[in-house]
Amino acid sequence: MVRRCLRSDDASPPRSRDRFGVATYLYRLGKLSFRRRKTVLALWLALVAALGAGAFTLNGTTTDSFSIPGTEAQQAQDLLAERFPQAAAGGAQARVVFAAPAGTKLTDPASRTAITEVIGELGRGAQVATVSDPFKATINPAGTVAYATVAYKAGPDDLTATDRDALHEALAAGRSAGLTVEVGGDAVQEPGEQGAGEAIGFAVAAIVLLITFGSLVAAGLPLLTAIIGVGVAVAGIRILTGFMDLGSSTPTLALMLGLAVAIDYALFIVSRYRHEMAEGRSPIEAAGRAAGTAGSAVTFAGLTVVIALAALAVVNIPFLTQMGLAAAGAVVVAVLIALTLLPAMLGFAGRRVVGSRRKAPARPAGRRWAQVVTRRPVLTMVVAILGLLVIAIPALDLRLGLPGDGTAATDTTQRKAYDLLSDGFGPGFNGPLVVVVDGSDAAGAASRAATAIKALPDVTAVSPATVNPAGDTAILQVIPSSGPDDEKTTDLVHAIRDLDAGASLSVTGTTAVNIDVSARMGAALGPYLVVIVVLAFLLLTLLFRSVLVPIKAIGGFLLSVIATFGAVVAVFQWGWGADLLGVASTGPIVSLIPVLLIGIVFGLAMDYEVFLLSRMREEHVHGASPADSVVNGFSHGARVVTAAAIIMISVFSGFILGDDAIIKSIGFALAAAILLDAFVVRMTLVPAVMMLLGRRAWWLPRWLDRLLPDVDVEGSKLQTSPPSAEEPAGELVGAGH
Repeated sequence: MVRRCLRSDDASPPRSRDRFGVATYLYRLGKLSFRRRKTVLALWLALVAALGAGAFTLNGTTTDSFSIPGTEAQQAQDLLAERFPQAAAGGAQARVVFAAPAGTKLTDPASRTAITEVIGELGRGAQVATVSDPFKATINPAGTVAYATVAYKAGPDDLTATDRDALHEALAAGRSAGLTVEVGGDAVQEPGEQGAGEAIGFAVAAIVLLITFGSLVAAGLPLLTAIIGVGVAVAGIRILTGFMDLGSSTPTLALMLGLAVAIDYALFIVSRYRHEMAEGRSPIEAAGRAAGTAGSAVTFAGLTVVIALAALAVVNIPFLTQMGLAAAGAVVVAVLIALTLLPAMLGFAGRRVVGSRRKAPARPAGRRWAQVVTRRPVLTMVVAILGLLVIAIPALDLRLGLPGDGTAATDTTQRKAYDLLSDGFGPGFNGPLVVVVDGSDAAGAASRAATAIKALPDVTAVSPATVNPAGDTAILQVIPSSGPDDEKTTDLVHAIRDLDAGASLSVTGTTAVNIDVSARMGAALGPYLVVIVVLAFLLLTLLFRSVLVPIKAIGGFLLSVIATFGAVVAVFQWGWGADLLGVASTGPIVSLIPVLLIGIVFGLAMDYEVFLLSRMREEHVHGASPADSVVNGFSHGARVVTAAAIIMISVFSGFILGDDAIIKSIGFALAAAILLDAFVVRMTLVPAVMMLLGRRAWWLPRWLDRLLPDVDVEGSKLQTSPPSAEEPAGELVGAGH
């Protein structure tokens, strides 16, 4: 029987002398969304429909190119475009490689006839500009391997599936004659499918949520809101591709991160809603308090992720900035949905979210683990830190590079073409260097430069110079003895740039561009790390009103990052367990991974820090002893943090199943980072350190305490609002009764 009572759902917490209270505003927003659930749902669905229509009609293509304005290789490219446009044409290229059967040569009549037929078929492609004759200059001395270069009028991002099909179909005549024919180059793009990985991660998330909540309704809400949030974010990115060039990994990263945080944020709010319901509060009051407490933690956790991702802009690398801002946008959408759409959905579900349980489930495992850790905090801390440092050892051998045909899966035609060229001409043939000579007497300077370059170590050949009509620019092609990813090739690029030939020498080409990009990425690590650490310290100091808690949080993050770097190097560079993860080949780590990993891992690590520490601070503010605040706060959050970590690991691990080298390595790195940070740092190291610090953990200088506004993340102001045992009669409709 429902009693009519005072409208406690409209009663706001009393005013406080505090100047700012996030929990109060989110409490009101949560109740408003609950009450106006139909309007909120309609607005979000209208936004999804509008963005979906825009994504369908306005979307463009993405690009796989990597460049950084201001690098020497890029400056050389720009110079060629100005003075030597025919040499800097932006069209796609394919390199068709022919290999003779054992015991024969390509110059044999039958093989020559088959190759000529293939060349003729290639030339009939709609977008093909020129096709070179392999018998004139590009056949190896043994006559067993040759290649033809196919130049296209359109860039690699503008070629259609029909153009690529025509390229592959033209190879049939050579293969039917018994030749091995493979093709590589930027005209050959075979994007990997991510759908299976996403589906597996999503399925695991559903299972974990169902186990955690024991209710289909409670498990379904985070999944439903996550789908809507990811749909909004990805549709927005697709619309942007129609107006600007975005990297092909940009939408995937936004999808990966948006899906993970959206489920996690909803998980924390739904869990707190069920807890408030178990305390006897009405559904609308429980929704308000969940938004005010767990929602505050979600807001600041999301803010740390957004800060870390948006701060990628300070690195001044365009494609990395795009990835960071797009992923940050996905996180913003996830937070907004958690604070508005989720309370509205709770309004439709009402008490069904609780299922058959009327009381908050016991958390004996979390409490027992907290008691074990806090009983021997010093030993726990030492073991955890030493373990992370051991895992980090391979990071000392970290080398950076960019993916190419040499890192493609061994069963792809690109990789086979790469290996054939390496066997027939030498490993350096796959990474030629373009030397640009800039001077009034370019021909003379190029001749002197060629002589000096031939005398350098690790040089196989130097082509004759090609001079532009004005005579002020010349081009040399240098074939290194080592492969594109070899450190000797990097040393050769720097050695050529240091030569004095009486004119300006610069080195460009795909290999040189990759070397410069990797160098810029490596140099950006330090400044970027400083920026986010400083911002994090300020934000966490404001959030927890403590100096030592932010220092501890940042120290744990640094341990997680270096341990993750070690795991990535061990798998993707050293090859440990590579076969189990489907890693086709090992080599330098994709150069954008370290910077991107620092940003994402920092944000996600702070997520768990905020969720766990906000409950500990809540206990502390409400008068619990240091030991009780650690154990009680940990036991409240342990079950949900564990579920959230498993979900994130599952979502990120799903992307390891893809073929794209960048996405595969990012997926592994993020999964490993969450595993180490959530279970070793946040669930083990944090309670141990908090136990050792005791009340000192919440120390804040008085002068700083007066300066900082009280954001009230623990929702202490909400405690003065009495719980409502029953829901007002006016709120019964649609509330799950």
